[in-house]
Amino acid sequence: MIKLLLLLVKSKAFFTIGSMLLSVGVYTLLFGWRFAVGIVLMLLVHEMGHYYAARRRGLEVGLPTFIPFLGAWVQLKNQPRDAETDAYIAMAGPMAGTVAAMACFLAARNTGDGLLLALAYFGFLINLINLAPAGMLDGGHITAAVSPRLWLLGSPLMVALFFVIPNPLFLLIALFSWPYFRAAIKGVPADAPFFQVPLATRINYGVFYIGLAAFLGAMTYSVHQDLQAVYHR
Repeated sequence: MIKLLLLLVKSKAFFTIGSMLLSVGVYTLLFGWRFAVGIVLMLLVHEMGHYYAARRRGLEVGLPTFIPFLGAWVQLKNQPRDAETDAYIAMAGPMAGTVAAMACFLAARNTGDGLLLALAYFGFLINLINLAPAGMLDGGHITAAVSPRLWLLGSPLMVALFFVIPNPLFLLIALFSWPYFRAAIKGVPADAPFFQVPLATRINYGVFYIGLAAFLGAMTYSVHQDLQAVYHR
């Protein structure tokens, strides 16, 4: 038994599984176990999008780690060498998360299950927020490949969101995104090696970014309306 426990502790998946179980336990106290499991699985799909994208670009990356109320992340053990690679990895998370949210939405439409509808709303909303052009979020990494000056929108947007949804996490994101905001004010040199991205690639990422954000915004609003109809009958 001791040897088995030692092997488990040494395994790469130990902290992933342990932190997932911890998150499920904490969320269960607030939302019930079914929704708690759903939240963690939605976050897992998002993070595995980053994981596989990083692997495809030849980067060494760790499995996801979860912290209740802060979400989850994967640790890149070697950093991208250019903004396009960084954007590619960042984009994969919201893409995978959107697919998972859409699957919940379609399943909810077919079954009438309110829990699946609530999970779809969570998925659409959390991935939409993650696309904000704040430096530490996925949106901040994606927009760096388009124009680092978009970071100017990040911290103010997080502060504005705090007054709409009074969650202190938005202020924390704004605080940690401040260096990116300050760099954008000073003017990040577009000719710096990291930010040298071909114009066609910038346009492609910009179009995809705007399109995905618009889709997530529309679905968040639509599902929110559906939830109100379900729970206010």
